[in-house]
Amino acid sequence: MPATPTAFPERGLPMTARRALFAALVVVTMGLMLWLLAAALSPGGLGVADIALIVMFGVTLPWTVIGFWNAVIGFLIMRFAKDPLGAVNPPAARIKGDEPITSSVAVIVCIRNETPERIVRNLEPMLAGLATSGYGERFHAYILSDTSDSAIAASEEQRFTALAETWRGRIGLTYRRRTDNAGYKAGNIRDFCERYGSKHEFAVPLDADSYMTAGAVLRLVRIMQASPKLGLLQSLVVGLPSSSAFARLFQFGMRLGMRSYTTGATWWQGDCGPYWGHNAIFRIAPFHDHCQLPPLPADALFGGHVLSHDQIEAVLMRRAGYEVRVMPEEDHSWEENPPTLIEFIRRDLRWCQGNMQYWYFLGLPGLKFVSRYQLVFALLMFLGSPAWIGMLIVGTIGIALASNVSDVIRPELGIAVFALNFVMWFTPQWSSVVDVLSRKEARAAFGGTAMFLLGVAVETIFSIVLIPIMWFGHTVFLAGLLFGRQIGWIGQVRDDHAVPWRLATRTLWPQTALGVASIGTLAATHPVAIPFASFVALGLAVSIPLAVWTASPALGRALARMGLCALPEETQASEALTPLSLPGLDRPGAQAA
Repeated sequence: MPATPTAFPERGLPMTARRALFAALVVVTMGLMLWLLAAALSPGGLGVADIALIVMFGVTLPWTVIGFWNAVIGFLIMRFAKDPLGAVNPPAARIKGDEPITSSVAVIVCIRNETPERIVRNLEPMLAGLATSGYGERFHAYILSDTSDSAIAASEEQRFTALAETWRGRIGLTYRRRTDNAGYKAGNIRDFCERYGSKHEFAVPLDADSYMTAGAVLRLVRIMQASPKLGLLQSLVVGLPSSSAFARLFQFGMRLGMRSYTTGATWWQGDCGPYWGHNAIFRIAPFHDHCQLPPLPADALFGGHVLSHDQIEAVLMRRAGYEVRVMPEEDHSWEENPPTLIEFIRRDLRWCQGNMQYWYFLGLPGLKFVSRYQLVFALLMFLGSPAWIGMLIVGTIGIALASNVSDVIRPELGIAVFALNFVMWFTPQWSSVVDVLSRKEARAAFGGTAMFLLGVAVETIFSIVLIPIMWFGHTVFLAGLLFGRQIGWIGQVRDDHAVPWRLATRTLWPQTALGVASIGTLAATHPVAIPFASFVALGLAVSIPLAVWTASPALGRALARMGLCALPEETQASEALTPLSLPGLDRPGAQAA
């Protein structure tokens, strides 16, 4: 690897001190929570069931506690730092925005069995912006297809050939289709690097549901040009306004939580940042030389091609001596979220299988400590799910068999554990709520104080109901993986559509059965425990109607008309999104930006 300049220095507290402080906060908080739970379960001494509950609770804690401290630190930086971006990403903060583009950049769109018109809709506004910027000759778009459906492939060939002709002389465009999807998306990008990578210095990867403005792309390129040590730069991705009720509720919560969480995480992860596989930019030469992912042994547990390739590529890039950083600012970088609970589960299970493959990479020599942490953290994202479901089952049985609830748990300490866990869980969202409420223009951007707070209340209930459904799905899927179950790289239904009751029942009856059984058992024995069990059991019990109702196009249209859980792009019409003609953006009352 060629020699590279010294990294741009971090501002403020040195990175080693930041990481030590963060680790201390997390360890102490986890220790106190475990001690508090042990004390709560101490009536009559700690039995086997009590110890099992403490162990399972300990498995769930890292995601809760780390998310809490990320959000707290991020909120403090957002509110009180003179230069929040400079505090967490110095290379990005020094860019003025008028630097000339001197590098050759490939914009790569990876697709598989997608509607060509959606790709064109999302890509053309970016191409137009790049062409009018005066730097069109520096960019070349590549549509990299792994489509297996012959009818879709024929449509792709026709539509993308016509698109290339439309932009000929302004921006180059190449359509390439592989006859199979060996290596999945990582293999698709690898094939691009082998065929075309030598022609360009940087690549901007996009998914089929990605949308970025030319200005956002140019900013990423300028940062990379000014920082030769930077190998990969990830933008903060937010959800596109949607007419789907499910997507609308989900991405409203994500919009609130992502900014503070990502700012805090970037503050201490620094040059060992994450990569989400799209809406980013990477340096092609080191990516080609150091980030190849060979298939895992086919007969091994979780073997085969790596599904969740992105984070592995990030840690390999960092191992090669290049920085991996995040831009924790909303900067015209969007994605579409699944329109229904059923589609959301399908996507999540693919991630689950992919993350389980990270076991094979934990022992790679030369990885940075933070990189190993990121792999473990990604594993715990799904391994915590069986622990939550296990706590529901063990806790329900233990309380049901007891003469009195106080024989199992000290009520005042149990309430304290529950309340603290609840607050930590929702701190990423609520920290942004405080930030929005403290700024008049932010309140207006979310539709006004009253509508914003109503949206927060509705989304909080939605999250409480949704999350246990995902925990159960992960638990069952992980059990299946142990016996050879595979999900592969499946396509997604991205357009709004209704979910029939029969499909919802067939898919979600196990969740419903467990939730109803838990609540019913406690109702027949110790009803006082139902509110606490409902943190997990309620979502399971109502999973079927939730899937049907949140997929209802009529409900989605109603929420959009009301402006409930509205994003700033809806209340203050964004010129950047106008070319997409998204449903919901023409809501009456939206103000021009």
